[in-house]
Amino acid sequence: MKNAFTLVISAVLLASGSLSAAEWGDLKLTFVYDGAAPAATTINVNKDPQFCGQFGLVDEALVVNKENGGIANVIAYLYTRSGPKPEVHPDYAASANEKVVLDNEKCRFEPHVLLLQTTQTLVMKNSDSVGHNTNYSTFTNPPQNILIPSGGQVEQKLSQPERLPAKVACNIHPWMTSWLVVQDNPYSGVSNKDGELVIKNLPVGTWTFQFWQEAGGYVAKVKQDGKATEWSRGRLEVTIKPGMNDLGEIKYKP
Repeated sequence: MKNAFTLVISAVLLASGSLSAAEWGDLKLTFVYDGAAPAATTINVNKDPQFCGQFGLVDEALVVNKENGGIANVIAYLYTRSGPKPEVHPDYAASANEKVVLDNEKCRFEPHVLLLQTTQTLVMKNSDSVGHNTNYSTFTNPPQNILIPSGGQVEQKLSQPERLPAKVACNIHPWMTSWLVVQDNPYSGVSNKDGELVIKNLPVGTWTFQFWQEAGGYVAKVKQDGKATEWSRGRLEVTIKPGMNDLGEIKYKP
């Protein structure tokens, strides 16, 4: 009887653990420029001007939506260097080993911020009719500087997570910049043109998130709930509950 009772209790505990682990929540923040939206700075197209000069290129270090003040390309990812690794929602399995494309298109990188898991493959393309190189300055993974002719592509594996976003440059066209966010889990996000940043299907619990933006580095001094506050080194601890966890509007000025 004792053994049977122990087995029953063990089964209940295992079931409880599975139910607890099966709870998931989404994280949402909306980053808004604190002040009047700055005007975009036009790029001086001094290389391949006949081709690159036709696209109205602007500096993308700080992209602010004039209509609502939303800041694009704010980066967030789960900070796990000093904590436990997260359980991963089953919905992410389909994309865990896919190829993720960073294109040289219209004399800029597309996308400006690329989210990459260590299990995925980075595909560097050149859709332009002029040559480009893709030079990424990683810290943990070996950095690379690869010449990509028109219509060409090169595949790379980055098997280690990066502590910070890694800069990507084209040395032929010096205004071209993008950023690689390389992590060993899928819990990263980047804000859209309206400043909205969403990370879906996080395991419930208390987690630390790292926030970073190209023009300002760590997103530290912000206004949250209308009050000035500081996220030390751009890190914020959030308790994720089942469903949507909306932190609302975050005012920020790099």
